[in-house]
Amino acid sequence: MSEAVITHLVSQRNAILERLKALLRMPSISTDPQFGGGMRDAREFLLGRLRDLGLKNVQAMDGGGHPAVFAEWTGAPGKPTLIVYGHYDVQPADPLELWETPPFEPTERDGRLYARGASDVKGSTTVALESIGAFLTTAGALPCNVKLFIEGEEESGSPSLRTLVDRNRDKLQADAMLSADGARGSTTFPTVGIGGRGLAGLEFTLRTAAKDGHSGRYGGATRNALVEMAALIATLHDHEGRIQVKGFADDAAPITNDARAAAAALSFDERQFYTDIGGLEWGDPAYTVRERTTIRPTIELNGMWGGYTGPGSKTVLPSEARAKITMRLAPGMDPHRAGQTLREHLQSHVSPGVKLTVTTEKAGTPAPTMPEDHPLLLAASRVLERLRGQKPVPIRSGGTLPVSAIFREMLGIDTLAFGLAMPDEDVHAPNEFFRLSSFDEGLRSWPMLLSEIGKLSAADFAPFRHSVPR
Repeated sequence: MSEAVITHLVSQRNAILERLKALLRMPSISTDPQFGGGMRDAREFLLGRLRDLGLKNVQAMDGGGHPAVFAEWTGAPGKPTLIVYGHYDVQPADPLELWETPPFEPTERDGRLYARGASDVKGSTTVALESIGAFLTTAGALPCNVKLFIEGEEESGSPSLRTLVDRNRDKLQADAMLSADGARGSTTFPTVGIGGRGLAGLEFTLRTAAKDGHSGRYGGATRNALVEMAALIATLHDHEGRIQVKGFADDAAPITNDARAAAAALSFDERQFYTDIGGLEWGDPAYTVRERTTIRPTIELNGMWGGYTGPGSKTVLPSEARAKITMRLAPGMDPHRAGQTLREHLQSHVSPGVKLTVTTEKAGTPAPTMPEDHPLLLAASRVLERLRGQKPVPIRSGGTLPVSAIFREMLGIDTLAFGLAMPDEDVHAPNEFFRLSSFDEGLRSWPMLLSEIGKLSAADFAPFRHSVPR
């Protein structure tokens, strides 16, 4: 069945690429309210396309924020039911002056498609939905049951996702989730994504006085909030980058030899890793760079500010300083506990008399992991080995896909990342791009995987469903 589908997709390749470009022209930035029109346009574009492809129950699924796009085809009794995941929102394009071509005018150059969202993740999402539609066009049926779920808030932390799932539990019942999001781990070697790191975060304020002071009158005699903030942040790590927050990772699952072997299986040039960003090495030297960025937890300062930051100078003694911190969590770590441990560290290390207030705290997402014998993982591995001639390496992402953890917790299903993006495509940065070779590969790999899953039954997935508290 997949060969006829692939032939059809290849014959429609240019038309599919033009539809992707049309979607990329829509500035669907979920985190910025001024781009509400771009979000609406992208959502309506997808709803229209899914109806044209012949899917059923096409609808916007509301959870109180930016709606998700939902559609389904469930005409294969006894076969597995997959949620196929993508997202239509993108990161802001700033700083605009660093783009070589406009971020929302897709441009082909040297076998690459440049645009905001091309790699993350409109390219892979388009390939997934077009592959699903091609089965209906060529055969009138899919080899397995599919529920498409295209989120509108992934790039803003999925704030309404829990509410959305709670309102639509029955519609979202499935055996597993196949994600078009999640970059591959290598530009040369096949990989499959079995999980990522969890995420937690907080924002806090330090106050040293009731108001700012003149540095000539108060400097040298009164505490400076920015100095206090710098000193407090410096207690989080030692000089090489080891986390110094007592008990922070005590609940992390032990790192197995298999996990370290998987992290080492891919060719990885550590020198090039730092050269690409013009950065300097940092982190616990007991672990390789790849281990530090995929299976170890982190505490990162994302922003710190206070006092005067405008042009020229202002001789002020800041009375308040603020900071944002995020934590990437290893498997086994509880997000609430991680946040609590960090808060306790900050409170115990702040200077006497300095007031610390946690102003915002992320709900947090634990790190999900797909079992190594899960039928979806085994099916994807077989497909990639046939397609690429090499057995793929299971990898963990250093990033966080909140939907994976939330769907496991609320729906009892695991997630396999089968995205087409490469790790060097400047995701979230200026000049984001998507390889057209990956686009073409996806027009083969997605139909092959859906056909492979169609050889299985729903009963094959039953042992891997998790109990869900109501």
